[in-house]
Amino acid sequence: MKIVIGSDKSGFSLKEAVKKHLIDAGHMVEDCGTADLDHVKPFFETAPILAEKMQTGEFDRGVLICGTGAGMAIVANKYQGVYAMPCSDIYDARMCRAINDANVITMGGWKTAPEVGCEMVDVFLATEFTQGLEPWRQEFLKGGKEKVKEIEKAIYEK
Repeated sequence: MKIVIGSDKSGFSLKEAVKKHLIDAGHMVEDCGTADLDHVKPFFETAPILAEKMQTGEFDRGVLICGTGAGMAIVANKYQGVYAMPCSDIYDARMCRAINDANVITMGGWKTAPEVGCEMVDVFLATEFTQGLEPWRQEFLKGGKEKVKEIEKAIYEK
């Protein structure tokens, strides 16, 4: 899978652990965030870079990490076609894909242990939209996804 990843200073150590984990698992990973602690990029610079890369369709999924995950999600969600969700645990990582079809996971470097962050990303990457849900809920969510796209289209055409 092709994954783009980025962090600010607060998420740097978690990002490095997750990035190594993804590369070791055989994924193609591009880092668009803070490269080292002497050259930091804040969340409001990193998230737009990742979001624009997601918009091209070149990457399958994105991973953003700041102190809490919230700042990255707020900025990334400003971009059409980018659906970022802050996740704090394995359940969040699974459900943001199954329920919301999120294509970007955001995490908090201040609150997520590296082992947990790696497991969250594994679950995020392995879960498909509506996976494991009842048939009625799958149909309901697919219709909802189309409604969200209509809302998004109307907003961006203004």
